[in-house]
Order: sequence, then structure tokens, then C-alpha cells
Amino acid sequence: MIIGLSIVVMLCSVLLILLVLLHKGKGGGLSDLFGGGVTSSLGGSSVVERNLDRLTIATGLIWIVCVVVLGLLINRGV
Repeated sequence: MIIGLSIVVMLCSVLLILLVLLHKGKGGGLSDLFGGGVTSSLGGSSVVERNLDRLTIATGLIWIVCVVVLGLLINRGV
């Protein structure tokens, strides 16, 4: 169970990094390194942004729950 949760945490961590980097930049940040001055037709779509926000929040919640459960299992020594 601990190994399975550890794998889920690792996968969620990588997915969260990718999802955060996909968000539209609001200033001089990391997203400007990858062509921040260029605007695309998909970048301005509110539906795409909303879905990306929802996916990021859901992945973050799954990550938080898995980390808490993993901490409890390790603390108990299971």
C-alpha cells in the first residue's frame, strides 16, 4: 500500500509541475522563457483555461490526500 501511494504521489508531482507550467503567465516568470510574448489562439480560450484550472486543482487535491495518508501509514509503521 505504501509503495502504491508513493508511486501515485510521484506521478501526481510530475503532472502538477507540467500543469502549472502550462498555465498562462501573468508576468515575467518561467513561462516567458518558452515564448511568453507569443500569443496563440488556444491560450486565450476561457474554456481551455477553466479546464486546465480544474485539472490542476483535482490533481493537487489527490496529491494532498495521498501525502497525508502516506504520512499516517508510515507513522503507524504499517
